[in-house]
Amino acid sequence: MNYALIAAAMLVCPVPLSAQDVIFLGETHDNPGHHKRQTERVIAAKPRALVFEMLTTDQTSLVTPDLVGNADQLEQALGWESSGWPDFSMYYPIFAAAPEAQVFGGAVPREDARRLMSEPVQAVFGEDAKQFGLDQPLPDTQQTKREAMQMAAHCDALPENMLPMMVNMQRLRDAALARAVVQAFEETGGPVAVITGNGHARKDWGAPVILDRVAPNLDIYSLGQGEEGVGPPDGVFDEITFSPTVERDDPCAAFK
Repeated sequence: MNYALIAAAMLVCPVPLSAQDVIFLGETHDNPGHHKRQTERVIAAKPRALVFEMLTTDQTSLVTPDLVGNADQLEQALGWESSGWPDFSMYYPIFAAAPEAQVFGGAVPREDARRLMSEPVQAVFGEDAKQFGLDQPLPDTQQTKREAMQMAAHCDALPENMLPMMVNMQRLRDAALARAVVQAFEETGGPVAVITGNGHARKDWGAPVILDRVAPNLDIYSLGQGEEGVGPPDGVFDEITFSPTVERDDPCAAFK
């Protein structure tokens, strides 16, 4: 696949942005229109740091400017093909849009995710859990809404006793993203662009909420991306845009 041509095609006239310290760029992971818009916004923001939900710290430690300039080698170094994320051709133009930016990983390592089966979320996150608010339960109403969303997202097929753990996983991922953003800003001075799913980018209970708790002086902007004919993503954002929907197989077929 010719990644260079793909990147060139997506580097269109950027949309101007006012200066922000941190820009969350939400997505539906398999929608190419969302990644195209993320690329445009990265070009406009000229970030000094990119934080990817899809990458761990170990993975991003391998990223060098030479690798960013070679899509095939970058994909191979990141082990993207076996990662479970959509095709790298949708994500590579984001790297190429800010080739000088330092890359940070906001993903929760798989071994930490597995620990949630038997350990509380604050123990898995580590010594800064209190600072990031993970030592406190969610408000009852929010906990109930989050559990209902997890059940719906898994086609009403999850055992109810798993729902609190699934919510804790989302909280852990939000906190991990916020921690990566803090590190990215401290090391580069910003701006920082965050590539993540819409659920983590929402300003009512996603990573921006935790980030505002630990770094209240940062100016945070969040973009949510919906699909035409489907509607906006759940949650609160500074801006919501829409792209054509993507044809997908029935996500509940596996559960059936």
